[in-house]
Amino acid sequence: MRSLRLTLCTGLMLATAALTPAAYAEDGGGGIAVTPSSPVPGTDIALRVSGCTARTATAVSAAFVAEVRLTGADGTLVGETRIRTSLQAGAYDVTVTCGGADRKARLTVVEKSPRPDQPTHQPTTHASPVAPVQAGGGGTAHLAAVETGAEADEDARATGPGTGHTVIGLLLAAAAAVAVVLRSARRSRGTG
Repeated sequence: MRSLRLTLCTGLMLATAALTPAAYAEDGGGGIAVTPSSPVPGTDIALRVSGCTARTATAVSAAFVAEVRLTGADGTLVGETRIRTSLQAGAYDVTVTCGGADRKARLTVVEKSPRPDQPTHQPTTHASPVAPVQAGGGGTAHLAAVETGAEADEDARATGPGTGHTVIGLLLAAAAAVAVVLRSARRSRGTG
């Protein structure tokens, strides 16, 4: 049963990721997408790199709390990180190393606007980890995040994944779910 639940959750995550628009960093065609497109300090972000033939890659930036390990298949790698809380607003370089080649992009961090009911002083300790442990596996939750109207970039929506990607992802998820159900049924009958 756990395998079925894992398969269904993975399929749902893939379908959601295919439908979620991402803004492309200013990379000149390098295929590096950042969600949300203009993060504020302390924000969790998701990175997606397309056109990479390797199964893993790394992304580094002075804006990140730690190096990002990107994983995936079929030329699309994903990973997540957090923007440093003590970071000043501005443009920061992002370097993705994929298959021995470097790709560069620029990430624009915007200033956090204070709410009227919030004090304007800065905390004296780090609000986010300085060097988090790469525990693996659970870092894909932010791919399911939905952008608000203020964060959405209309140009990114037009260049994001299309209906074909969504249909293929849903078909793959359905096929995996059917395979798990059939295997579970065979095991319960003892004919495995």
